[in-house]
This record gives sequence, C-alpha cells and structure tokens, in this order.
Amino acid sequence: MDDLPPDRWSGRDSGPDYGRDYGASSPPPVMPPAAKSRSRRWRWAGRISAGGLLLLFLLIGWLAITAPLSKSLEPIVPPQITLLAADGTPIARNGAIVDTPVKVAELPPHVAEAFLAIEDRRFYSHWGVDPRGIARAVWANMTGGRPQGGSTITQQLAKFTFLSSERSLTRKAREALIAFWLEAWLTKDEILERYLSNAYFGDNVYGLRAASMHYFFRQPENLKPEQAAMLAGLMQAPSALAPTRHFERAKKRMKLVIGAMVDAGYLTEAEAAALPIPRVDSRTRRNLPTGTYFADWALPEARRLGEGGYASQTLTTTLDSRLQNIARRVVDRARLGGAQAALVAMRPNGEVVAMVGGTDYAKSPFNRVTQAQRQPGSTFKLFVYLAAIESGLTPQDRISNAEITEGEYRPRNSGGRYSESLTLEEAFAQSSNVAAVRLLQQVGGDEVVGAARELGLKGAMDADDPSLALGTSTMTLMELTAAYAGIAGNSFPVVPRAFKAPEAGWFDWLWGDQSSLSSREHEAMETLLRSAVNKGTGRAAILTGPNFGKTGTTQDSRDALFVGYAGDLVVGVWIGNDDNSPLKGVSGGGLPAQIWRDFMQQATGQPARPVRQRPTPAPDPSGPVQPQDVPTLDNIPLGDDRSRLSIDGQGATISTEVQGVPVGVRMDGQGVRLELPPMGGSSPAPAQQGP
Repeated sequence: MDDLPPDRWSGRDSGPDYGRDYGASSPPPVMPPAAKSRSRRWRWAGRISAGGLLLLFLLIGWLAITAPLSKSLEPIVPPQITLLAADGTPIARNGAIVDTPVKVAELPPHVAEAFLAIEDRRFYSHWGVDPRGIARAVWANMTGGRPQGGSTITQQLAKFTFLSSERSLTRKAREALIAFWLEAWLTKDEILERYLSNAYFGDNVYGLRAASMHYFFRQPENLKPEQAAMLAGLMQAPSALAPTRHFERAKKRMKLVIGAMVDAGYLTEAEAAALPIPRVDSRTRRNLPTGTYFADWALPEARRLGEGGYASQTLTTTLDSRLQNIARRVVDRARLGGAQAALVAMRPNGEVVAMVGGTDYAKSPFNRVTQAQRQPGSTFKLFVYLAAIESGLTPQDRISNAEITEGEYRPRNSGGRYSESLTLEEAFAQSSNVAAVRLLQQVGGDEVVGAARELGLKGAMDADDPSLALGTSTMTLMELTAAYAGIAGNSFPVVPRAFKAPEAGWFDWLWGDQSSLSSREHEAMETLLRSAVNKGTGRAAILTGPNFGKTGTTQDSRDALFVGYAGDLVVGVWIGNDDNSPLKGVSGGGLPAQIWRDFMQQATGQPARPVRQRPTPAPDPSGPVQPQDVPTLDNIPLGDDRSRLSIDGQGATISTEVQGVPVGVRMDGQGVRLELPPMGGSSPAPAQQGP
C-alpha cells in the first residue's frame, strides 16, 4: 500500500488537489493562467454590459424628458387666435395658420407618394437614419453637384419638433438619436402623419391640412396628384416657393416632384405627362392687423385661456370698439407737439375697454400704458391722503401749509404760495407739496407704502424718503389707473384684465383677498377727488355730472398725467417724451385733463361744463419733482371742446373749427390775421393779413 500513489489509496479521483489535506499554513491552489484570463474577460464583459445597460437607461430617460412622444402630436407654433371686441367686432389676429392633423389611411395614395418621392424614397425601409441617403448627399456635395441633405422624414420630424435650427455636429447627433427613438416607439404611418401635420408650407401656414385649404381651398383628402406634387415641392424652401407669391418657381419645383414620382414608380410617364398645372385658390383673408397695443397686451392671456391643439380660436375681449375709437380720436386730435401720449380706460372691476399706448403703433409698438415705468407726480398723493384718512383724519382737519425751512429736504409749493394752514380737502385740491410731505411724516412712510400696496402698486417705494409723497417712485399708467379703480369701485386690489372675469361665487366672496374702505373712508376719499376737479388743479376736466380725479406733473414737466373716474369708467392719461426730456408748456391740469374730459364727455354723454378762468393757487413740487398742475396760458379752453385761447409773449391766438376745418385768429404786434391749414396739412398757415 505504501508503494501506491496517494490518489489510489485515498479512494478519490485523481487530480492535482483531490486527496490532499491543506493545513492552516498550506498555500492555496494556484489557478492556471488560462483560467485567470478567462475569468478576467468575463468580469470585464459583465462590467461593460452593465455600463451599457446603464447608459441605455440613461439615454432612454433623457429622450423621454427632452423628446416626449406627445410633443410630436402638438403644433410646433402657436395656432392662430382672433381677438374680438366685446360687441363681436374683430380687432386683431395673431399666430400661425394651422389645422387638424391628417391620417395617412384617409389620404389618396398619391398624396403621401409625392412627399416620399421627393423627400425620403426609402422611408419605409430604413430605421430613421438612411446611410445610403447620407452617402448620396455627401457625394453630391463633394463633387459639386446640387447641394443635398441626407435627412430622412423621421429626422426632419425630430428637427422641427424637438430641436433648434442651429447647424452643429452635436445637434445632428441629437437628431439621429431622436430619430431612432421615434422609430422605436411609433409606426411608420404615425411618423409620416406627424411630419405632414407639422411641416411648414410657407405663408405662415403649418401642416398639410392648413396648406391644402390655404393654397387650393380643399381638404387634403381631396387633393389631386398635381396639387399634392406642388405642396410636396414646397418642403425644400417654403417661403421662396410659395405659389401665392412665386408661382413660376412652385411650378418648376412641382415638375421635379412629378419626375421623382415617375422614377419611384408611383406614376407612369403617360400619367405624369397628362397632369395639368394646378390653379391656386387662396381664400385666406388678412384684413385684420396682427398687432395693436391692446392685442399685444391681451395675447399672452389669450394663449393661457386657449384650449391648445391645432384649431384656430376666436376669443372675445373686454375692449369696447366705440370707446376705443373715441380714445384714438381724442389722442390724435390733441396738440402734442411731438410728444407721446397714452390713455387707458377700464371699468372699476379692471376690465379694460380702451387702450392707446402711443401716437402711432406702426412706428412704435412700445406700449406706454403697460411697459413705460414713469413717475406719477402728484397723482401719488392719493395714497398719502388715503393713509391719513385711514388713520382717522377727515377732509376738514387742518395741516400746515407754511414753507419748510428746516431739514435737508425742503420742497416748495409752485409759485411760492404758502399759508398758515389748509384743510386736507383744500391741500389735496390745490396739490400743496409741503402739506403732502408733512402729512406723510405725520402718518408715517410705512403707512403710505402700505396704502399703495393695498391698492395694487408693486414697484419699489422708499418709506424713509419724504419725496415719496410727491410721486418720485415709478410705475406704469396701467398700475396707477387700476389703483384709482380700486377707489372708484371700493374694492381692491384691482387686476386689469382683457377678458371677462368669471362670476365670483360665495366661496370667493368669503375667502377672497379683496379689501374695501369703510363708508366714512370712501366718502372722504371721494370728497378729496371731487374737490381736485371742481375746485382745484383739475378744473379743465370738469363734467356736468359727478367727476373725480387728480392731476400730476413731474419735475421739469417730464411727465403730465390726469387720472380719474366718472360713471362706470376709470381713465388714466399720460403725456411725455420717450427720452424723458422736458415737455414744453404741458402740465397735468392742462392737456391731459382736457384729453380726459374730451374722452369722458363722448364716452358717457356728459357735456363739458364751461370752465371759468380765474386765478387759483396751484402749488406743486419744485424739489425732486415739480408738478405744475394748473392749465398754462398757451392752451385755455373757451367753453367747448374745439375752441382754445393761447397767449404767448408776442400775442394771442384763438383756435377753433368751422365745419371740421381748424381755423385760427392771431392777434399780435403785426395786427389781426386769419390762419388756415395748408392743403394736405394740419398746421395753420396765414391766409389773410389783417390791418
């Protein structure tokens, strides 16, 4: 037994390790080099596979987020929206012409074949990227042939649905990835349908259905072969080939598409030769402006209210076409001397019924009602006095009107007019600067800012700055007018809106954030606003019925404003220069008040009350802000809305209208003479020399 090998007497199978007893100090078995190599390869293969799977999952997640399949079912541009005035009158149209998607199964075969023949002949056989097409395009570009693109229909769908128009290798790589993604999850017909429903066809038209109606006034299910070929030809350069403007180019391209259909076997030579030239039948009407001041402001809200999808929509706004025409007319007739003007009219609940954002939208679409941040001048005193009234003061309480001679900030009253004291009603009506500053210091800047915030002002306001009382903060005319609307309706804050608000229910009334003044506070505020028009700086705005308002003129007459209300209309008027340069002879109590009155008397049917010209104190700031809210001598109304007296250093001019023609009578050192406008112009020219 001792002579036998260990594997024999142990009774175990032979092998290098079997039958051996390894002790604690015995070395482990050594793996052969070949087994080690195989194990290492398997480990690396597993790691690579796991990494590949992780990368695949990350790629799928990235594509699901950045290229959701649902996005290819949406229009790539906002569909057309038509805005109507409250009476149903169309006022503006904006957006692209789109229509409902098409279904390949419902189209005649020659419609899809025309697009496949010219755009992607191997569409039904490739996987989103066509190597043969890419090679053909590269060869044509390298050999100086006609430049070609190698993009498939799937890649084109990926490009205009998910990607920007930049030209880079990164974008092309993303385009290829998204194309594979679309091919993996959608059928070929679904890809083709989404491509045809979103492609651009020129003339601001997107999608085959909209293009078919726009160019041939027929549904795509009824397109003839020659019409389909012309539409397919537009894909290369939609704007340059649009048949409504470039018919010869479109016809030439159509023949190329028909030739491609013959090469692809979709048409025979005889069938192609028999196809006629299609007649364009475009019935799209573009008789509405694509933008106005009101439409530009209303459009973002219209998009939010829209139902989405491909269908064009029509929404009714709060704009009153009659009031809008009145607003436009009174601004056009105002003698602005090259300055800009803005007017906004709204109901006390914030529904905007008229808006003029400047003198000429075509020259400047910048909206001075909603976009221009300007100082409000003395119109801001509304919030100072509101804080005072809320603190318990009344319009008959008195405030010092003496000159401020101490401290770093020493505002002055216009014309140096001071007195021992004034009632709050008198101080507000006369727009006393020193009284307003003292009132702010008495009630506290925080309370004044709080009152302004309650009424909806959101801009920066420094409660520690005494000049705040004189309107040195900035805001838009829309914000300021909405704040006055809060006083008019005694419900605030007022949110300006272009579309009617839904009716508030009891839950909204119970839990809403609307505030209101007590009857005592509201009556006191209306007493102040009524006195400013009837007895103070706003007398040029007097109507025969109840009217309330406040004038404002900023330092060096850079801004002139009048904001007020009568009946159920709240109206703000602003005049100024876009470069913030001073106005010449314009103050809040002059031209803005006159524009406000002219609008109101036509809008409400209230004739203007003749204004008695008498000396009245009209103090206004001369510190950081210098409102001059009294009408100046260069534009004095003479009892109606057409006659004015202007006095300057050389003489006086009486201007009026005779049968709609402006006429002026000039009296100066040269005598008396009649001035008439020149032919084709509006400025007066001497017509007859007096003695």
